Amino acid sequence: MPVIECDVDAARDRLEQAGVSVETGNTDHERWRASRGNATAIAYDDKVVIQGGTPRDLEALLREDGGRAHVYFDGAARGNPGPAAIGWVIVTGDGIVAEGSERIGRATNNQAEYEALVAALEAARDYGYDEVHLRGDSELIVKQVRGEYDTNDPELREKRVTVHELLAAFDEWTIEHVPREVNDRADGLANEALDAA
Repeated sequence: MPVIECDVDAARDRLEQAGVSVETGNTDHERWRASRGNATAIAYDDKVVIQGGTPRDLEALLREDGGRAHVYFDGAARGNPGPAAIGWVIVTGDGIVAEGSERIGRATNNQAEYEALVAALEAARDYGYDEVHLRGDSELIVKQVRGEYDTNDPELREKRVTVHELLAAFDEWTIEHVPREVNDRADGLANEALDAA
């Protein structure tokens, strides 16, 4: 549940300019509330709280500037190939902004890693960040994205192209390999999605 500390009158103006209908709050403490898709933004005196299953669209409209995010990603496959899932986490100075996970069907571990990276980049783009610092525990994927390794696998090559297309939307980006312990939240999300079947 994202909490955005901001000028709530300016936030209301941004929503209205984007065509989002803003209504009076339901209680004495609520200044206003606005809904889009499966999310509702509720304004208080100095902050907006976003509730619901898909807060991304509203949050992207409410953030005053893009800013920088650290993005963790991980893919998991049981068998190679086998049932697979992804997990990702977006972190800023305010803590965890968003996280996600899902089963992606049958894939190799490397395919799942790329799918996790694509999903994480799409989320960071939708939130409106202009600088992303990516961290994953797959050295192969990190080095392929940086151009240090090539791949003979056509599917992985295609996924790498997709990643670079998404990266082009950001003013600045980095990607680094980190130990699994540093990537434990994204790893845990991917494995929880696999276990939930």
